[in-house]
Amino acid sequence: MKKRKKLGIVLTSAALSIGLFSSVTQASVGYESIQNNGQPEKLQIQVADTNSVVSKDQLIKKLKELFPKKFDFLSNKDFTLNSSVYYPENETIRYDLSFNKTVSGKMVHGYASFVGKDLELENFYYEPPNQADALFPAKVSKEEAQKKATELIKKFPEGEKYQLEEDVINYYSSKILTEPVRYTFSYVLTKNDVPISDERIEVTVLGNGEVINFYRNIVEKKSYSFDDIKKIKAEKDVLKNVKDNLEVELQYQIEYDYATNDRTVQLIYKPMAKVQGVQALTGDWQTTNGFTSTYPAKAKIEKLASNPLPPKQDGVTIEQAKKIAEQTLKIDSEKVKLVIQSIEELENFNGQQVISINYMYEYKNGGYGTNIEIDKNTGEIIQYHNIKNEILKEVGEVPKNTKEITQAEALTKAISYVKQWVPSYTHNYAKPINEPYIDENQGVYYFSFPRVVNNIVVSGDEISVSIGKDGTLMNLYVNYQEIGEWPSLDKVIAEKQAETIIKDALSLKLNYVHLPNVKQNYYSLVYTPYYNGSVYNSLDAITGKWYSPYTDEVIKDVISHPWAQDELNYLINADILEVKDVKTFNADAPMKKGEALKVLMTSLTYFYEQPITEPENSTQSFENISPEHPLYSIVERAVSLGVLNPSEHSFNPDAKITRQELASWYIRVLGLEQAGKFHDIYKLNFSDANSVQKEYIGYVALANSLGLIKAESNQFSPNRDVTYAELAASTILLAHAAYENGSLMYRHY
Repeated sequence: MKKRKKLGIVLTSAALSIGLFSSVTQASVGYESIQNNGQPEKLQIQVADTNSVVSKDQLIKKLKELFPKKFDFLSNKDFTLNSSVYYPENETIRYDLSFNKTVSGKMVHGYASFVGKDLELENFYYEPPNQADALFPAKVSKEEAQKKATELIKKFPEGEKYQLEEDVINYYSSKILTEPVRYTFSYVLTKNDVPISDERIEVTVLGNGEVINFYRNIVEKKSYSFDDIKKIKAEKDVLKNVKDNLEVELQYQIEYDYATNDRTVQLIYKPMAKVQGVQALTGDWQTTNGFTSTYPAKAKIEKLASNPLPPKQDGVTIEQAKKIAEQTLKIDSEKVKLVIQSIEELENFNGQQVISINYMYEYKNGGYGTNIEIDKNTGEIIQYHNIKNEILKEVGEVPKNTKEITQAEALTKAISYVKQWVPSYTHNYAKPINEPYIDENQGVYYFSFPRVVNNIVVSGDEISVSIGKDGTLMNLYVNYQEIGEWPSLDKVIAEKQAETIIKDALSLKLNYVHLPNVKQNYYSLVYTPYYNGSVYNSLDAITGKWYSPYTDEVIKDVISHPWAQDELNYLINADILEVKDVKTFNADAPMKKGEALKVLMTSLTYFYEQPITEPENSTQSFENISPEHPLYSIVERAVSLGVLNPSEHSFNPDAKITRQELASWYIRVLGLEQAGKFHDIYKLNFSDANSVQKEYIGYVALANSLGLIKAESNQFSPNRDVTYAELAASTILLAHAAYENGSLMYRHY
């Protein structure tokens, strides 16, 4: 059977502990989105069209007021007014407007979401028809793009009170050359010059200066109260108290490399996660669910099982897995029918052999569902989302209210479910060391059972369990990851030394914070700790240096070059061009074919070095490039795009690449192989035309005429080796050409 690998992100333990629940109003599959800092995706409720009082013309007018002249090329018939929706916890109605039009053969599309009677813009997305001038090197700088974003912010209520946030994570930064440059900026609303933590606007500006994304977290208009800033405790006193109480913990941290599909483990020190801030008026400690006057005690690690427990079964077949799913998913209603839609054996994101079962609950007016995952080797359900209550509500069978259980009772239930559902995993995990998140609106407790190795907590590997207040299992997800070797503890710096480094780098920032489970319609002033300038930083436990998993650990030095400096530095900082030592790097040195091919493949297309197909199902195009070769995936990708010809039987990655060879690669990337291979129809006027090998004549002619690799002083120098600088500069030109002719549009994956 052909195995599949799906790409995704390794979520933090905090995010996974919240759960993976969302809901929709129509049939759909896939509930695994996590939004809003780890809280469950919101349930949307559709409003009947007869209840809508806002016209399409009103929304179009509002959009064009915000973006003057930007959409004059669209007529009213290009817009569509979609269904109105609201959320259970916020009954303010939202109106969605979308648009589509073909312009010069290219599809233009976008949408905008407006909220409330004032039709305030909440969400906006736009895909312009031509983004060539947004490719690297971008038409506008980051500073110029920021001015564009700020100008837009000022058009909104209290726009002058928004300030730019510097400490923002951009998870989706694209660095391939055929994708436009995007600048993303985050702004936060302030009161008394203090940020209001949940009042944010995010704006994305293309490299050509066009605004293409906007999101504003609109808080429901209520009568909110705020702490009196005149009554806050002095920052220096609070800082001293935080330092006096601060405790650090040693952890393993798992990181995932999307390019290679590899997991690595790092030893880190980080402050105890139980404390998130300090109430600025009272000095109380902020925790997940509110404030406490007592500093939370450091939890002891208590394993769920001291020894491995036997699995539920010694492997399962597809038919057995189906029966397990049917028994688990059975719903007590004659109005609802469970339908198993598909069953598939696959390797999940964590490399486990699983049986994935997609299912649907069908009822009179529709239905929806998700999937359940069963460990093929143990017969244990390792991914489950309980949507039965939502289904019963849809058919008018609202579950009866039962006595609500306490947090302690919910934890007991959660432990019982883990041991019952996934016994073979329990010896790897411990009882929660952090308090659960409690969703008062949904009535759910979210617990995270951390993995423990060598009596050390593993960040990024946990069992997430959510329990309804009636004791029902709402969610279970095992995020177990197979790690071959764990870092040795021999060279770890002392805890006291780590504590000193962290304390020395500790600072506080004042924010207004609204805690949903504390006091309704109230914002508290909170001092939030920052470590070396970021709330996300941790300390490398071996080197004692600061480290963040979301940014480059080291900002690479700048390479100087008379005419390819910008191109070289872009490729190096994007990790496209590998340079071991920038101080000794010679940009005018010749490149090897393997190096050049890797730059080409990773700079022009989304590329993952780990093949989607497992080695036993893989092809081998060249005798000397086996699946074990470090360039195997690069070479096979090039073959699939037609850049390399497998009929040549071998590929020498260590040979230097000549200008005429590079010309042939470039023309093939552009999909012009058929035009390039007919050498008889071209005449070269270079003084060294006779030096061009016959099979390269067409490619050289095209590469020169397209301005990709040009002759100098009427000489093409076809046999001259290509340098790093030449490749960097010409690859940028190739990316623009590829974007213009769309040759790579459908060949990214």
